Order: sequence, then C-alpha cells, then structure tokens
Amino acid sequence: MDDCAPVAPEIYRYYDYHAFLRDYYEWRKTVNPYFSLRYIGGKVGLDAGLVVRILQGKRPLSLKKIAVFASVLALTKRRAEYFELLVLYGRAKSDREAQQYFERLIGFTGLGGKQVERSQYEFYQEWYYTAVREVLHFLPFNGDYESLAGMMVPAISPKEARKAITLLENLGMISRKRDGGFALTDKYLTTGDEWRSFAVRAFQLQSLELARHALEKVPKEARDISTVTLTINGEAIEKIRERVRQFHQEMLEISEQSGIGDRVYQVNLQVFPMAMPVGESAP
Repeated sequence: MDDCAPVAPEIYRYYDYHAFLRDYYEWRKTVNPYFSLRYIGGKVGLDAGLVVRILQGKRPLSLKKIAVFASVLALTKRRAEYFELLVLYGRAKSDREAQQYFERLIGFTGLGGKQVERSQYEFYQEWYYTAVREVLHFLPFNGDYESLAGMMVPAISPKEARKAITLLENLGMISRKRDGGFALTDKYLTTGDEWRSFAVRAFQLQSLELARHALEKVPKEARDISTVTLTINGEAIEKIRERVRQFHQEMLEISEQSGIGDRVYQVNLQVFPMAMPVGESAP
C-alpha cells in the first residue's frame, strides 16, 4: 500500500463549499485522470466553463444542482446533508440566515473536530465571556461565582458566571491552578476565519446595547459617550478608518503601560453613513 497516496478531502473540515469542490476535484483527478471538468459538467448538466467558475467561487451553485453534485462526488447520505448545508450557508443573504446555517453545520458535533469550533462560536455569543476573562487579569478568582457575577455591568447570574468560566477553560483561555483558582493563558481567538466575522458582529451588537445601558445607568464620571456628525468625501473615510486603527493601538498601549488594572471597560467606536451622495442609493 502506498503511504504517499493522496487522501480524499474530508468535507466536515470545510465551511466553504467552493474550497471543498476545488480540493475534491484535484484529489479525484489524481486517482482518476478521466475525472475532468468536462466529465463533471456532463454529469450535472452544466457547461465545463460554468463548472470552473463554481469551483473558483465566481458563481454560486444552483440549489437545483446540489443533489446531483453530491451524487457525482459520491457522498454518503450524511455527507450529502452536510454538503447541502454548506451550499445554503455560502448562499445566505444575511448575517442572520448565515448564522442559522452555521449553527446547523457545527451541529455535526464530533465530526472533523467540530466540537472545538462550536465552543469558539459560543464565545462570541455572550458579551460577558470576554468581560469575565478580562476580570481575571486582576481578580484572584477562587470559585466565588456570586461575587464574580456581581462585578459585571450589568450584573449577570452566578450560573452565567460559572458558564463563562467553564467555556474559557474549555477553550484554553484560562487554566486551573493547584489551589483551585484560575490563571489566564496567552491563548486568544482571532477573527481570521470567515465564519467568525458574523459571529463577532453578534458580539458587536451586544456591545452597542451595553453602550445604551451605560448611557442610562452609569454615572457620567465613569463613562465617556460622545457623538459627532460631519460632512466628508470618499477619500476622507479611509483617513478616518486609519485614525481609528491607530487609536485602537494607542488604547492597547495605555492598557499595557497602566500595569495591573482594577476594572474592565468596553470601548466602541462607530463610523457609519447618515446620508449618501446624490444619485447613490443607501447600502
């Protein structure tokens, strides 16, 4: 048996059906030279050029062609179900729709390491997961979930605090010490994967709601909320975006230089259009 023989791509590892189709095609072509784009096109009833565009991600796969593609790919019933969800996820028109399909994709728990992605996705669903992690920078937490919950603004329940600690430990963001307490690790999640983009937007929506709560409930001395409305041109928005990025970096540097903190703050900066140029429709 040839140990160097190419291995078929595992569909459960994919969130982009275009990428899966490309990798599957390259693999199948190495084991069967007759498996060509023209062959695929003939089987699914499409021109070979159109098949190329689908593989390249320049053309979406028609919903009517999902089943026939799954047949050509020789997918099992379970993998065909996953492939259908991949296509529906890739064709989603809104964040909400994409979220619904993604949650079904990670519902294939235990297949292709989905349990890890499920926990990572959950991290972005509640604002207090991030807040609890930041609190552990200065709090010698030893299992007093009631006190931990009461520190949050707005306050959360002890059950939610325990849920946060459990999730952070499962993700490797904190580790249990010998004395029963917890210590922060260097591990953190990035937003590199495409699915994390809309997951992060869910967190951002919660952050905006937290800002509204702070405006109503938090004393002015403990917050700073201001707005400005201005007229700019298309070039200026890029300069503003760059200044915002620089400000983000400056805040991180201030945080580092201030030493061990004693509270957690959320900083939201929003730049969005209130009126569009003449003749241009709103996004």
